[in-house]
Amino acid sequence: MKKTLLLSLGLLAVASVASAAPQVFDFKDPKGVNNAVFKLDAPLEAITGSANGISGSISFDPENPGATTGKIVIAAASLIVPNPIMKDHLQGEQWMNVAKHKEITFEAKSLSNVKTSGYTTSASVTGTLTIKGVAKETTIPVRFTYLKDKLGQRVPNMKGDLLVLRANFQIKRTDFDINPKAPQDKASDTIDLALSIAGAAPTK
Repeated sequence: MKKTLLLSLGLLAVASVASAAPQVFDFKDPKGVNNAVFKLDAPLEAITGSANGISGSISFDPENPGATTGKIVIAAASLIVPNPIMKDHLQGEQWMNVAKHKEITFEAKSLSNVKTSGYTTSASVTGTLTIKGVAKETTIPVRFTYLKDKLGQRVPNMKGDLLVLRANFQIKRTDFDINPKAPQDKASDTIDLALSIAGAAPTK
């Protein structure tokens, strides 16, 4: 009887650990709708564009959101603006130099100010932001929404969970060597960035 009880407790403990394991969410969106939006709002000109070449993965445990880690990657060549001449300048050597620096990355290292309400967790995520080969420690306010069993509603014929990540923050253009000599009355030094992306954890 004692052995049976111990075995049962052991199985329960294993099941508990298994159920609490973090899930890995893949942010390479098969629908192609994940995107990042950027805006430079200078006195003489406002420049707005986007990027949809997003990938990466995040390890997220709904029972312990504060332990979240991962990396988001944006393909630099997917950065676009409506004006084709401005697009050529944006992707050129002085600005983003996408031929040499092919990726923009943010690798999360730690979370603070973690607050969870229902399926949504807000936190300050500290990690390494790398743009145009310049890496800087950056803290970004992020909101995670965990959507259990909702993958099929986004991608037909697939089962699994979704993790939606939203973030709005600012960086300095000159901090990342993005055409630092450009006049700030035409190209704002402050870049507003907005992410609204979803990652998938398919059921195996």
